[in-house]
Amino acid sequence: MLVHLARGLTEQGCKVDFVTRTRRAPYLDMLPPSVNWILLEATSSKGRAAALARYVAEAQPDVLLSGKRSDEETLSAVQRARTNTRVFFRVGTTLSVRNENRGILKTWWRTRRMRHLFPKAHGVIAVSQGVARDVVRFLMVPAEKIHVVPNPVVTPEMQAQKPPVPSHPFYAIPRDIAVVVGMGGFRKQKDFPTLLRAFAMVVRRRPARLILLGQGHLEEKLKALSRSLGIAGDVAFPGFVKDPYGYLAHADLFVLSSLWEGSPNVLTEALALGTPVVATDCPSGPKEILQDGRYGRLVPCSNPEAMAQAMEETLENPPPPDLLKQAVNRYTLACSAREYLRAFGLCGNATSEEPSKKAGGNPNGESTR
Repeated sequence: MLVHLARGLTEQGCKVDFVTRTRRAPYLDMLPPSVNWILLEATSSKGRAAALARYVAEAQPDVLLSGKRSDEETLSAVQRARTNTRVFFRVGTTLSVRNENRGILKTWWRTRRMRHLFPKAHGVIAVSQGVARDVVRFLMVPAEKIHVVPNPVVTPEMQAQKPPVPSHPFYAIPRDIAVVVGMGGFRKQKDFPTLLRAFAMVVRRRPARLILLGQGHLEEKLKALSRSLGIAGDVAFPGFVKDPYGYLAHADLFVLSSLWEGSPNVLTEALALGTPVVATDCPSGPKEILQDGRYGRLVPCSNPEAMAQAMEETLENPPPPDLLKQAVNRYTLACSAREYLRAFGLCGNATSEEPSKKAGGNPNGESTR
């Protein structure tokens, strides 16, 4: 999302530095030429903090937006540089629920550090209203410091034309069997076992096929479950697909089975491509994106019976694609970038007439000047 945001901010007239601590940061090849990529040449955490402090002192960005796992490093760098740079943290998931699913000691330590750190930021970006409420309650951040900003998910290219049909055999023409897609890391959070169990109920009553896009440590267990349910021949595991839009656009249904989220981008992407969806009413995001079920059915978490029923009903009576696309107007690059600039206090500079303000960041981070 930070790569998309960097692009969106430059299109709003900002100068953007995209600061990383590794050449292997994901999706760097998608950075547009208008974004200045800066690599911090350091191998240790202490060295990276020093390198980031030097960057802040030299570039003096107006805003530094911290990415995953770099909040403490980012705040420390700005304090050491002694500039007027404002630091914003971004929260992309429901932290309290995520931490409940981790070890007790790790949860205690991370929570303690975050509660100490987050109030020191100039602002916190929450990707949904549910995440914002969770940050107030769980991290004790004052509500006035929190800005709810939708993720920059929908690109102009996604809206311009439908991607080509994937070469996967489940999409072979003529298509007379419904294709259902699930996508995400194969880990506890995504709860693909519930989706597999729901799908097994569906195929007992109608022909269908399921594609699970992703990878992770639970892959073999998911494959074993599909075999034990007797659906292995109707389930495919293509692995991680960098550009999954063809799979989503040509599916008959996308299902989100998560136990927790923040604002699930893949749900937004499916809607933007006109694909019908079913999602768990997990904390947080799906209910907001689907506007209380207006744009797709919501089901309880870990309930395969309810999920199977919603899947069948949606396959029988899919909503029109044009209606689904209306759900994601707030999630375009342009809309999201403007909301970020308002949160940063830079909205007066989001024009082509005055592109002087710079946002920097460490996504590791992203920096906006």
